[in-house]
Amino acid sequence: QEQLVESGGGLVQAGGSLRLSCLASGRAFNLYAWFRQAPGKGREFVAAIRWSGSNTWYGDSVKGRFTISRENAKNTVYLQMNNLKPEDTAVYFCAARPSFTYTDTEDGYDYWGQGTQVTVSS
Repeated sequence: QEQLVESGGGLVQAGGSLRLSCLASGRAFNLYAWFRQAPGKGREFVAAIRWSGSNTWYGDSVKGRFTISRENAKNTVYLQMNNLKPEDTAVYFCAARPSFTYTDTEDGYDYWGQGTQVTVSS
């Protein structure tokens, strides 16, 4: 059974850092992404990475602060978040799709994790 499990969320002060992890199991995916959803808002694209190669993509609001990476041997995708701001507060979701083709739309991803809460205090 395909499964994505996020971990690493928590409470951090503004300017701090957190690293989220997404462990994949059940099948191979070719494109992974992180999305986030703040209270009362829609789901926002954060970053994406291909399982092979070096292609990465970022949403405008996190460029220069967040880094997406993968560790193939552990079937894990990471999101390193630095210089966090209160507006980064949200539930962060890992998503994956079998296709290699990049997309930043929520509908483009077939598999989703349950989400992990990130709260940044001012």
